[in-house]
Amino acid sequence: MKVEENVLLNRYSTFGIGGPARYFITATTKEELSEAISFASQKSLPYHLLGKGSNSLFDDRGFRGVVIYNRIIHYKQDEALFHVGSGFSFALLGVRSAKANYSGLEFASGIPATVGGAIYMNAGANGQETKDCLVEVELVDEKGQISTKPKNELQFAYRFSSFQNQKLAIAGATFKLEPCSEASAKQSAILDYRLKTQPYGDKSCGCIFQNPPEAFAGQLIEAANLKGVSIGGAAVSKQHANFIINQAQATSADVLELIDEIQTRVKQQFGYELKSEVRNIPYD
Repeated sequence: MKVEENVLLNRYSTFGIGGPARYFITATTKEELSEAISFASQKSLPYHLLGKGSNSLFDDRGFRGVVIYNRIIHYKQDEALFHVGSGFSFALLGVRSAKANYSGLEFASGIPATVGGAIYMNAGANGQETKDCLVEVELVDEKGQISTKPKNELQFAYRFSSFQNQKLAIAGATFKLEPCSEASAKQSAILDYRLKTQPYGDKSCGCIFQNPPEAFAGQLIEAANLKGVSIGGAAVSKQHANFIINQAQATSADVLELIDEIQTRVKQQFGYELKSEVRNIPYD
């Protein structure tokens, strides 16, 4: 197992923000993932499992632990069952399954996450969520033990999974989809709409806030006249108000301060408490 030191995390974050990781390990199999977690345990250090870095805001000082870069990217289709590694691109899974004429993950197209990240956050769009067609998840616990759990032994809710409250790393997953000749056309339409309405050319973490009940975060932020508002190098996107972009060498402090400003303004004007979707990864 190759253990690197002081690897800059801004290279592995879609925000382009983050200092060096004390230790950095790339895992390409579930066995390597187990070994990396055991390494962190032996060093008595926290670990962070990193996929596409599309939902992680790293501290400017870095991470004083072990970052495990998830490159478990196997892919196998068995008729309606799709077996994938947790490091496999969620968007690519949506494209491949749709082109194979199977429906259920068309919404994944354009979501900048790994399969593991999508399960962890129960990512969703267009009225669908990751959990809907999930069958089982392959796991590695904090002792490095590998096991498999069916979906009914896990908990999911809006942008939530029980993994957020447990020290379990996702190594792989199986999805069961439905045959559908229109899946590819639906997937393409979803992607085209996203490309037209969201700032894919900018450095961001995707949507920054969860939608509150019976409202849309982006509409509330826009109504509060916050589009284009900036703090340091971080700014609210002028294209989609629920995106914070790194427009000029933003720091993690800039982003956190802007998140707080948005939450305060929306609360004052409309009474809604916006909850951030982004995982703030502290230095310690």
